[in-house]
Amino acid sequence: MNLKKHLLIAFIISFISLIGFTFMAILVNEHSIKSFDRPIIQFVQGFEAPWLTGIMRVFTFIGGMLPVIVLSLLAILILYTVFKHRSELVFFVAVIVGANVLFLTLKQIFHRARPDLHRLAVVTNYSFPSGHATMAFALYGSLTFLLWRHTSTRLKRTLLIIISAIMVFAIGISRIYLGVHYPSDIIAGYFISAFWLTFAIGFYQRYRERLYNRTHNN
Repeated sequence: MNLKKHLLIAFIISFISLIGFTFMAILVNEHSIKSFDRPIIQFVQGFEAPWLTGIMRVFTFIGGMLPVIVLSLLAILILYTVFKHRSELVFFVAVIVGANVLFLTLKQIFHRARPDLHRLAVVTNYSFPSGHATMAFALYGSLTFLLWRHTSTRLKRTLLIIISAIMVFAIGISRIYLGVHYPSDIIAGYFISAFWLTFAIGFYQRYRERLYNRTHNN
C-alpha cells in the first residue's frame, strides 16, 4: 500500500473517530445515554470479587498519571538514545501532550458528574471523557505505531497489537468495574484519543514523505 493510501486511511479514521466522539457528546449532553450506561455497569460489576477488584485496581493504577508519565519518559529516553529518531520523539510527545490537553479541556466543558452507583474507588474530578481511556489509547497506540516501524516479523507485530489492545481495554474496563466512569466516558475517551492519534500519524507520515522527497530530489 502506497503512502498516499496510508495518509487517506489515517485521516478517514481520524474523521470517523471525531464523529463518534461528537455523537457520544451529544447523547451525554442530552442525558440520553444512561439507559445504555447503567446495564453495562451492572453487568461488569456483577463479576465483583476480591481477587478481581485487586486486578482492576492494578490496571487503573497503570493507567494513572504517574505511571503514564514514567512510561512516557522511558519511551522518550529509548527513542532518543536507541533509535535516535528525533521526528519520532516529537511525534510521541505531541500525541501524549495533545491527548492530555484534550481530555482535561473536554472535562471542563462537559462537567459530567461521576456515576452514583456502586463505587469501589474515590475520585473527585469530572467524568467525561475518561482521562484513563484517553491516555491509555494515546500511549499504547503511539507506541504500537512507532514500534511497528522497527518490527519486521508478523509474530512480533501481532504480539505488539495484542498486548496494546489488552492494556487499553483492561484500563478502560477497570474504570467501569470500580464505578468511577460510565461506559460512555470510556468509549468517548477512546474516540477522542483515536481522533488525535490518527490525525498526528497522518501529519507525521506526510512529514516523512516530504523529507524523503527532498532528500532524494537533491
